[in-house]
Amino acid sequence: MNRNKMNLRLFENDATLIDRTGADTLIPEERAREIIQGVVTQSAVLSQGRRLPNMSSRTYRMPVLDMLPLAYFVNGDTGQKKTTKMAWDKKIITAEEIAVIVPIPEAVLDDSEYDIWAEVRPRVEEAFGKVIDGAILFDVNKPDSWRDGIVTTATKASSVVTLGDSDNLYDKVMGEDGVIAKVEESGFFVTGHMADITMRAKLRGLKDSTGNPIFKADMQNGTRYSLDGSNMTFPNNGAFDKSKALMISGDFSQLTYSIRQDITFKLFTEGVVQNTDGSIAYNLMQQDMVALRAVMRLGWEIPNPINSLKTDKAKRCPFAILKSGS
Repeated sequence: MNRNKMNLRLFENDATLIDRTGADTLIPEERAREIIQGVVTQSAVLSQGRRLPNMSSRTYRMPVLDMLPLAYFVNGDTGQKKTTKMAWDKKIITAEEIAVIVPIPEAVLDDSEYDIWAEVRPRVEEAFGKVIDGAILFDVNKPDSWRDGIVTTATKASSVVTLGDSDNLYDKVMGEDGVIAKVEESGFFVTGHMADITMRAKLRGLKDSTGNPIFKADMQNGTRYSLDGSNMTFPNNGAFDKSKALMISGDFSQLTYSIRQDITFKLFTEGVVQNTDGSIAYNLMQQDMVALRAVMRLGWEIPNPINSLKTDKAKRCPFAILKSGS
């Protein structure tokens, strides 16, 4: 039996099994792990943030330092030593579900030469990355249980720098009242930046006092960018909204996330796929289609622990944003 006939027979057996069960795992476990890594790569937030251990339930309780100890001088040899204390607050990470359904005509599956996974996988990764970034950065369609996004959090803490048409970009980024300084005033060090892709053109001409560029591209490591020595990304999944922020800078170790459920896949051969208004988009049986459903669950939080420079947590923020003033 030649290879083409063998492949066709194997595919027919798989198709029969899918029709009989109605819902079956499309990809092996190792592929599920691969797509998790793909989503992290596609998401600017997850790629720069700090991943915590996977959640064992829907909520994850994270203790955060909320009161610092105090020390005192002792007055003389027989002076009394004073006591002090520390306190911890708790932050709750709540896992919420992200899902997408990909309808596929059965005619596509009948072609044994068609690598359906190669076509579906990057689109699923991109879709998941976009919805995660939009919710965490700009509150776009965020679940009710999730905290304010990065831009809202920075705005409430007055950690915002406005760039007008006649303003000096170097001062707005690197100056005493720039976005980097805003983060430092809260007791954090900037570890990374993310920006709208239009910022690349604005940043290319920035140089320090010695004439060296502060915005650099490392072509030998997959075209990685850095700004003043910190990693910089330009999300291209469509989630970054330049009308709300041109650039976000901050300590991204303070953006923590945890995954409750790795991506799971099921293939359905019967049922209907509805639009949000309740109308039927596809009738799988009647239209000879199958639907691939991908689901994952995750949550996130900003620990924002107390530090000696900024004790008021309402004004303390590990992130700052640069926004357009025009």
